[in-house]
Amino acid sequence: MIFERKKYLDELIAGRGNGLVKIITGVRRCGKSFLLFDIWHNWLLEHGVTDSHIIEIQLDDFRNRRLRKPDTLLDYIDSKVMDDGKPYYIVLDEVQLVEEFVEHFAVFLLDKRSFVSGSNSRFLSSDVVTEFRGRGDEIRIWPLTFDEYFSGIGGDIRKAWLDYYTFGGLPQVALLETEEKKTDYLRGLYETTYLRDVIERNHLRNPEGMKELVRVLASGIGSSTNPTRIANTFQSSQGVTIKRDTIKQYIDYLKDSFLIEEALRYDVKGRKYIGTETKYYFADVGIRAAILNYRQQEETHIMENIIYNELRSRGYNVDVGLVELGGKDENGKFVRKQLEVDFVVNRPPYRVYIQSAFHMPTPEKEQQERRPLLSINDHFRKIVIIGDEIHRKEDELGVLTVGLLDFLTDKNLLEQG
Repeated sequence: MIFERKKYLDELIAGRGNGLVKIITGVRRCGKSFLLFDIWHNWLLEHGVTDSHIIEIQLDDFRNRRLRKPDTLLDYIDSKVMDDGKPYYIVLDEVQLVEEFVEHFAVFLLDKRSFVSGSNSRFLSSDVVTEFRGRGDEIRIWPLTFDEYFSGIGGDIRKAWLDYYTFGGLPQVALLETEEKKTDYLRGLYETTYLRDVIERNHLRNPEGMKELVRVLASGIGSSTNPTRIANTFQSSQGVTIKRDTIKQYIDYLKDSFLIEEALRYDVKGRKYIGTETKYYFADVGIRAAILNYRQQEETHIMENIIYNELRSRGYNVDVGLVELGGKDENGKFVRKQLEVDFVVNRPPYRVYIQSAFHMPTPEKEQQERRPLLSINDHFRKIVIIGDEIHRKEDELGVLTVGLLDFLTDKNLLEQG
């Protein structure tokens, strides 16, 4: 079973030799190392680059711990580079483990064909990109999309979907043969890698508070919330006091590790962001399931999380839309009502409004899902994605209804029509 990760390979190929340091980011175990050390390595060999001109260092390998010292790492790379007029490809994995990486390596790497990867977004996206001053090119890697997953494992597509929404898209999980092995792997990965990384990297004094926060966020995917509301939840349900600012900081740590992402609320008609509440989604629904010990496996919320991840993996920015309407209630009193658009999807020149609906069994439910979209008076595409298998249909008002698996396996759907 092979997962080709063609989208990311194409990005590496397109950027080869463009003078920019490639900064490969993403949650741990999403496939960054396999992309660089197997797929990319083999492509270079197939296109005339010799092994001696590919310098690869996995810094999270205990055997390479001495290379986490910047002077030692620089000396090692210098010893491998010969002045023979041919380009060298330098691949450094988990560079956040190198002491003072930015200070020592920014200038050194700029005149090399360099590829650095890591799993801490604040370090990589902020410090490194800033230091490279426009000469760093970030390539964000996601766990397998459903299309990548199904293309690799084959078989019955509904069975593949059942496995995918239960166990997620981490490549190693997909390779495991039994549900028990997948479950055990995900539980262990969360406890010993993701959670431990966040706690140790940020020197947290209250690891139990972080663990409980992750459970709260995992329970509430697709629900609007904020640090104040979460703090109140801690107080009311457990009698535990955790300050709002502490919760905000903990959430930032989880975002830095790429474990979760935040979708901001956007006033579609007012064309402005609303900072009161946001939604959080997990980078992989299998990790989220393991956090909750495989409880709360509601397909409707998981479907929404998977659609969000799919949109982000395609390179779109994703917000949660709000549309405010005015009208009279049953007593003739003027009232304002807010309708939610699940996803406002942007990548210039494209914008798409999307509703996620697990089922639309009645005309009333269909009208409920379409109403927020029909309240937006612009020319951009409007789509309802439903969990059922249906033929695509577009109504006289231009709203397209499409089945979930159809959407997940058609990469060009949002840019059609």
